[in-house]
Amino acid sequence: MKSISRRSLIKSAGILGTSYFINTSVTRALAQNAAPAPTGPFKLPPLPYDFTALEPHLDAKTLEIHHDKHHATYVANLNKAVADYPDLQKYSVEELLKNLDKVPEKIRTTVRNNAGGHANHTLYWQCLSKDGGTEPEGALEEALGKLFSDKEDGHQKFLTKALGVFGSGWVWYSIDKDKNIVLEATPNQDSPILFDRKPLLGIDLWEHAYYLKYQNRRGDYIKALSQIVNWKFLGEQFNKLTA
Repeated sequence: MKSISRRSLIKSAGILGTSYFINTSVTRALAQNAAPAPTGPFKLPPLPYDFTALEPHLDAKTLEIHHDKHHATYVANLNKAVADYPDLQKYSVEELLKNLDKVPEKIRTTVRNNAGGHANHTLYWQCLSKDGGTEPEGALEEALGKLFSDKEDGHQKFLTKALGVFGSGWVWYSIDKDKNIVLEATPNQDSPILFDRKPLLGIDLWEHAYYLKYQNRRGDYIKALSQIVNWKFLGEQFNKLTA
């Protein structure tokens, strides 16, 4: 039998060890990066554009993580929360938020947070577009004209409201019961729906929405988004919500 040298044994062990390390690392990375499966009545809507579509204002990696991981987690957690409640599974996410008093107390906070996260993000994606950054028109322009003296006044007040949110939350244009637009902010994943208002434009202020590109510069993030606001979608939504 041919003898095997000590050097050959060490080399073979090194190759096997490297192979094991690579395979283990890849497996671990795949497990860590796998988005939770949102099985149940609530579904993760596809992003309405490519991950690169909003560059340079929002980078592809942020969009990928934000949609495929964060939004997916809200959907998965909501499905898990209502798994034992068939009646709740029949509600839309908006109906859940409107009827939190009907949600059992032991899951109410979980439903509030995750239904809010799901509803808020679903709207957020639609509020942005690679073809955005135009100007509001028609009835929406008139309604905003009642709230702000001019375009610059609107931009500044929106920015001030966003910068005034301590920690995580959202800044909104929402519609009140008198069909007027309200500029407001909410903490965490709270939706204007909880306060008997209809969300029109929602901008995510959680750090995961902008930190990879803008770090702590929330103001720069808000200014960048003003270049890609989907005013065409918002105008159509305003007409529907005030009809």
